[in-house]
Amino acid sequence: MTLQRFEHLIDGRFSEGTETFESVDPATGEPWALMPAATAEETAEAVEAAHRALHAPEWAGLTAGARGKLLWKLADLLAEKAPDLARLETRDTGKIIRETGAQAGYTAEYYRYFAGLADKVEGAHFLVDKPDMEAYARREPIGVVAAVVPWNSQLFLTAVKLGPALAAGCTVVVKASEDGPAPLLAFARLIEAAGFPKGVVNVVTGFGPACGATLTSHPLVSRVAFTGGPATARQVVRNTAENLAMTTLELGGKSPVLVFDDADVASAANAVVAGIFAASGQSCVAGSRLLVQRGLKAELLDALKAKAEAVRVGDPQDAATEMGPLATRRQLEHVERVVARSQEQGARLVTGGGRIEGRGGFYYQPTILDCDDPGAACVQEELFGPVLSVLAFDDEAEAVRLANGTGYGLASGVFTRDLARGHRLIRALRAGVVWVNTYRAISPIVPFGGYGLSGLGREGGLQSVQDYTRTKSVWIRTSDDPIPDPFVMR
Repeated sequence: MTLQRFEHLIDGRFSEGTETFESVDPATGEPWALMPAATAEETAEAVEAAHRALHAPEWAGLTAGARGKLLWKLADLLAEKAPDLARLETRDTGKIIRETGAQAGYTAEYYRYFAGLADKVEGAHFLVDKPDMEAYARREPIGVVAAVVPWNSQLFLTAVKLGPALAAGCTVVVKASEDGPAPLLAFARLIEAAGFPKGVVNVVTGFGPACGATLTSHPLVSRVAFTGGPATARQVVRNTAENLAMTTLELGGKSPVLVFDDADVASAANAVVAGIFAASGQSCVAGSRLLVQRGLKAELLDALKAKAEAVRVGDPQDAATEMGPLATRRQLEHVERVVARSQEQGARLVTGGGRIEGRGGFYYQPTILDCDDPGAACVQEELFGPVLSVLAFDDEAEAVRLANGTGYGLASGVFTRDLARGHRLIRALRAGVVWVNTYRAISPIVPFGGYGLSGLGREGGLQSVQDYTRTKSVWIRTSDDPIPDPFVMR
């Protein structure tokens, strides 16, 4: 089979680069495409191109409104090309077509939102204590941005970085994950078609030492926006010690879903299934820990077991498929190890627990583990797979202790008909997002981010554009009198 070839975008030019690597189709386990592996030199070239573009009149001379129009054009192109990008993403990552298609289309709304914010970035006027002075602050682009994006939900996770950065007037180097970079490399074509000046957006992919480390430590990079795991994030932070770049980190999670005995059981069951089996559990907000009040546990567990065993697992390009493969063999093996270790620690297998035999690719069964030990591996470690850990609680206080009992704090869900209890839990849960009687709702208007090992900083919302600026304080003397001689004592 002839492998499809992809190119990276550096300084307005598309190139296969000097080095390449094979990308594997997770549904078959076979290579299907050749991707460019950016070298350290090529990565530095992308940063230098972004730095030149930052100060070039073609970009720096644009009004904020003109930047907004470019973003709006990009949104229109993304909406138009969403089906094509979705098919590429499904081929390269194994994420089912019904998810990639919906997400690619909705991601266009993020670019429209940030397009509208481009000319809403405001400074401030200060009422200083000096009668002959005026003082104000203006907001200016922070500089070159390194946007490091994982394979899962990559078009969306790029939008919440690229959109506000461009609205603020920054230039960007996007690093797509070496696992499944095809849709982002194809998205780079839309940057060109939208009319952005060369070098304003550069898109590369490659491996850690040559590409990732070079990018995040480069002295011309002023801001790093990273989404990924805590281990890589620690290395990114070490890299930014070299350039002192402002850094935001959106990391993983072990998000709890708390279900109380007064909850709507059918609604809670549907939300739990969507929260853990959607995207094969490969989502930073996957509701991987179900905390259920003891009196409701048996009923809810029976409902979830039936739903898990009815999930249609299959070809991710088939619109009828409800769950596809894991993205990589490495991820499949990690899930297998953690599930096996958890069972050794006393977790009881309710359903699933192994590979799906008889098909190629990296398929793993929808799995439910009934746990008594909150310290079990499946409860504490992010699996990034379709594995739900279930723990029982007796009262609200115990539910909160269990929910806050990991180092993560990205998202959480609460199911209860008691409004007062819902508000108490919103305050008590240590998480950046709390969904009450729903799960996985998102909007460009609402900020997103975590506590603890789930990262620092927020993406999305009005503040995110200002986060890609820095303030410049300006003093203007309004008196016509000469400045007094500083060496004459009065």
